[in-house]
Amino acid sequence: MDGAAGVPADLLGGHPRMLSEAAATGRLPGREALDGYRAAGARAAELGLPLRELVDAALAMAETAVSGPSGPGSSAPGDSGLGGSASDPAASDPAASDPAASDPVWPGPSGQGRTKGAAPAVLSALRRAVSALMEGYENAQRLAIRQEEAARREFVDDLLHGRADRLAERAEHFGLRLAESYVVAVARPAGSVRAGGGSAPTGSGGTGTGSGGTGPGGKAAAPDAARNPGLRDGDPVARRIEEALVARFGSHNVLVAVRDGLLVCVAPGSLSAATGEFTHHVRQAFEPGWCVGVGRAHRGPGGVVASYREAGNAIELGDRLGLRAPVLKAADLLVFPVLLRDREAIDDLVTTVLSPLLEARGGPGPLLDTLEAVFAVQGNQAAAARKLGVSTRAVTYRLERIRRLTGFSPDDPTQRFTLETAVLGARLLDWPAQPLGPVARA
Repeated sequence: MDGAAGVPADLLGGHPRMLSEAAATGRLPGREALDGYRAAGARAAELGLPLRELVDAALAMAETAVSGPSGPGSSAPGDSGLGGSASDPAASDPAASDPAASDPVWPGPSGQGRTKGAAPAVLSALRRAVSALMEGYENAQRLAIRQEEAARREFVDDLLHGRADRLAERAEHFGLRLAESYVVAVARPAGSVRAGGGSAPTGSGGTGTGSGGTGPGGKAAAPDAARNPGLRDGDPVARRIEEALVARFGSHNVLVAVRDGLLVCVAPGSLSAATGEFTHHVRQAFEPGWCVGVGRAHRGPGGVVASYREAGNAIELGDRLGLRAPVLKAADLLVFPVLLRDREAIDDLVTTVLSPLLEARGGPGPLLDTLEAVFAVQGNQAAAARKLGVSTRAVTYRLERIRRLTGFSPDDPTQRFTLETAVLGARLLDWPAQPLGPVARA
């Protein structure tokens, strides 16, 4: 039949008989029959049959069961089992002699006999059957989606942790070719997501060094769980951003996923516009205070892990140093990992150069802030004063005080570099809030 085109014959094999029984007895399909329809719907989904074709086949079978086969040699609907001949008007037109025969005529379970007034039962049975078919089909699709999402989460975890169990083979399924070099960008929301998004965490901007950030294992800076729960798996914001990136760059060029409350984007290093486009959509989706860290391009599965850690480190360094730029690139911050690599040396530098500031009236805080502001504007004291909200004379006085206490002047090129490096080291080590020396290193 036309409606069953493309549908396996055994998929709805018992459907016509069920309709005929409903017409003959008025009995609706029971639980076992409906479970069979659900199983047929699930199998159709697994076979990749469109739902429209499945439902159309079921309706076409119902139409045939009701009207009977049509053709030059076939009898009129419902004639099977009726007496009379074509030359007898009363036999050919039952309504002419029996007004009750004007009711709809339906074939019985064996195709013989007739049941009058069975239309409601058949329609009810058909509705329940089609509903069970659609339920089974949709349940199978939802299960497939959940399985795909679980496989995707597992792949992303393995990729970002560097676990290489069939990684290249699985990467192909998700559109990545790990022989290439890849860049990882990580976005951290500051507070609530804009209207239309999924999560709505309430909290302030960046997290401090104790709230998230990269530990010894290089874990990306995650939001504070209490103040800013971040994104979750399946978040509509992540899905919307991924769809936008896939629409522009193709499904085989980008991978977007949620990891530890952060939004992670993996893109080929040759696709330089991808991280910019990712940042553009993050800006539109997140409230002000968001931050994006961008790692450098590295090759292979291990390169994805390295770039991911660099992106997380960039966000953490921005928190430690109080950097206000919303986009932090690991390539621009390479000096800071170098400073932290030799902890003993940076401890010694900060202690030697800056510890005299502890004797200043009011503590070292205002003097450190002044040095940071002066270095940020390339030594322009008027601009530093505006940045700090004080007078130029106050900045001049503070710099002189620093020179007297430490013996280092920002006006001297050599001493300026030493001072600036010490100030950066102090921010990285959270000095003076965190003590330095043998106790801290132990």
